[in-house]
Amino acid sequence: MEQRIRELISQMTLEEKASLCSGEDFWHTKSVERLGIPQIMVADGPHGLRKETGEKDKNRADGTVRATCFPTAAATGSSWDTELMRQIGEALAEECLQEGVSVILGPGANIKRSPLCGRNFEYISEDPYLTGEMAAALIGGVQSRGVGTSLKHYAVNSQETLRFVVDAVVDDRALREIYLTGFEKAVRQAQPWTVMCSYNRVQGTYASENSRLLTGILKNEWKHEGLVVSDWGAVNERVEGLKAGLELEMPGTMGQNDAKIVKAVRDGDLDEGVLDEAVGRLLALVFRASENLKPGYRYDAEAHHALARRAAAESAVLLKNDGLLPLDKSLKIALIGKFAQQPRYQGGGSSHIQPIRMESALDEFQKRGISFTYARGYDLKSAGVSRQMLDEAAEAARRADVAVVYAGLPERYESEGYDRDHLDMPESHNLLIARVAEANPNVVVLLQNGAPVTMPWISGVNAVIELYLGGQAGGPASVDILYGDVNPSGKLAESFPLSLSDTPCAKWFPGSPLTGEYRESIYVGYRYYDTARKEVLFPFGHGLSYTEFEYSDLVLSSPTIGDNDELTVTVTVENTGRAAGAEVVQLYVSDPESAVFKPEQELKGFRKVFLEPGGKAQVEFNLGMRAFAFYNTAIGDWYAESGVYHIRVGSSSRDIRLSKKVMVESAQPAASVPDYAVNTPHYFNLQGKELNISDGEFEDLVGYTLPVNEKPANGPYDWNSTVGDIQNTPVGRLIYKIVLSNVRKAYRSMGVDDMAERVMVRMAQEMPLRSIFMMSSGRFRLNHVQGLLLILNKKPLRGIIRFLNKQ
Repeated sequence: MEQRIRELISQMTLEEKASLCSGEDFWHTKSVERLGIPQIMVADGPHGLRKETGEKDKNRADGTVRATCFPTAAATGSSWDTELMRQIGEALAEECLQEGVSVILGPGANIKRSPLCGRNFEYISEDPYLTGEMAAALIGGVQSRGVGTSLKHYAVNSQETLRFVVDAVVDDRALREIYLTGFEKAVRQAQPWTVMCSYNRVQGTYASENSRLLTGILKNEWKHEGLVVSDWGAVNERVEGLKAGLELEMPGTMGQNDAKIVKAVRDGDLDEGVLDEAVGRLLALVFRASENLKPGYRYDAEAHHALARRAAAESAVLLKNDGLLPLDKSLKIALIGKFAQQPRYQGGGSSHIQPIRMESALDEFQKRGISFTYARGYDLKSAGVSRQMLDEAAEAARRADVAVVYAGLPERYESEGYDRDHLDMPESHNLLIARVAEANPNVVVLLQNGAPVTMPWISGVNAVIELYLGGQAGGPASVDILYGDVNPSGKLAESFPLSLSDTPCAKWFPGSPLTGEYRESIYVGYRYYDTARKEVLFPFGHGLSYTEFEYSDLVLSSPTIGDNDELTVTVTVENTGRAAGAEVVQLYVSDPESAVFKPEQELKGFRKVFLEPGGKAQVEFNLGMRAFAFYNTAIGDWYAESGVYHIRVGSSSRDIRLSKKVMVESAQPAASVPDYAVNTPHYFNLQGKELNISDGEFEDLVGYTLPVNEKPANGPYDWNSTVGDIQNTPVGRLIYKIVLSNVRKAYRSMGVDDMAERVMVRMAQEMPLRSIFMMSSGRFRLNHVQGLLLILNKKPLRGIIRFLNKQ
């Protein structure tokens, strides 16, 4: 293969080589027919295949093929089951093979910094270790079938607000320990065929041209063998991106950016060897993918639906249960909530799947012949409260033995492209649960949402099941759990705070018009809550079962561990209850006497084990020195301090059952470390306190002066200025009005409510001008944007001339 690629590159013209560095259109790479180089197709994921066709019929719904809609990553991440993730990956690959798709765009490995991020439903966890293990498993499953993946969005893409232009101001410890570790594990363990760079800046430089991220860390340090592809429209300066390690720009710009590459080589601004290396990686992907295509391949849709149902059930988290669950089949049920009939099963945006089939909880109740009455409870198209619906629901609850309420977040509350403003469910959902609880002493609440919500009614209900977004079979899977056909075994992959103000980044999320300051540093999720001793609604790793598990016999293979050693940790788990079930055994490492600030504890291992009643299993973990290391910015490397560490094993971060000490004996010479105690005391002394970080303290942590976070009111404007920015000029106001008018018309024609329309308007306001060029498939050319900018910057004559001149 390598020899063939070298020979092809030697035969290609400069223009042909440059052409391969961008897409033919939105979903295909370019071909070079005279040399026998084919094109390949990529498609959205990651919890189902979203292949666009442009055709609309009963099999292609909105112009995309029908495919199995598996639970989103927020759900499957809560399964803590790497084998399940691998099986889902294999199924996704099979559907890609049937549709001729060579690379599916996923999984998403971004960290859940804030529960407000609108795209959290696509991401796995707030913890990088869990994220990396689960992402690697999915990648391994997909690629075992000869289909590639695109690990995304690299990196520090933790918000949707101003995602095209925001600068993630993050210190190097947080960057390495929190935001890159999940990507690192996935790359080292599974070698995704592609890695997708994010839209945002990282430490001042766009991810699409960040040589430290793309080449220094990803390629040189982690030894990534595949290529880097841009998120769609993420390219800022194409030549700089190529130099930094961005091989493939998507979508294409009708050759306009390719021409920039050709010019840069001819002018001596770009070494042709850099282009050749990029083309080599591109050809390796294309040939590898082409050789694995299987014309005529067909997957088993029924088997995939069954897998989706099992995945939904195994991912659901039993948050609360006072003994009401599992339900007795003889009980009369009041089934309440529109989600019971019309489930919220996936998120919005590029991962929106047209499912092969849909089954609701109501359908499953009818199929099983269960005695129930149904009340809608709320209207999905309106945020308002219907007193009539509340009264009907309360009356149904009064006449039943048990009230089963399906509630959560309507789709308009969370989606790609915007962030949430609060953690609350709609008032109609909260009032419904409260009214039902007044009418019936036996209430089960099942939640369908992509991220944490507040639960003001929690003390008034008997049981709560977090379903997240369970995919096309989530409805029947929820009934499997209600009646004990499946024993819930999910564990929260993220903490549920009591309020938004309790979250570690509440003061700084989503940030200013130019920057998102990650002042909480490494204190993300449970790392903050456990260290600050802050109460939560439900802790990281929490999840109940219909049985009980006991832990015993925690054994360390040695009382010490050195640089080249591996510490084996074993613990015995026994099912002491009456039902078969699965337990997720979690291992945390704590360093109580460090010279640097650290979280109370960090997840460094987990295993999911299934046990029959009375069954026992010995669970084993193997820890290397990396499990005890922090990223030492003074030496630019991982470093484990010598000293006594605690190995903690339990059922959640707040339910530690057993603990033992181990002596770490590092052969590395005692390294200098930053004096955090003096320079950044609020980080060093967080125990039991609030995060209160000044500008000066944060600057000491990041190591540079904080960038300006306010935009000039009247320009100057560049092609990263947003549609909202330019409205201060006459021409800008006109463009602004045209864009917003078109957005409103489009969404009103779709019948969306006022809230959804306002959200879409906000997304349009935040779009940078370069996106008009990048995402227009050639309708708008580079000269159009350049001319517009000259006009906006008060050079109208030059602007008009440039607008009309394509050269």
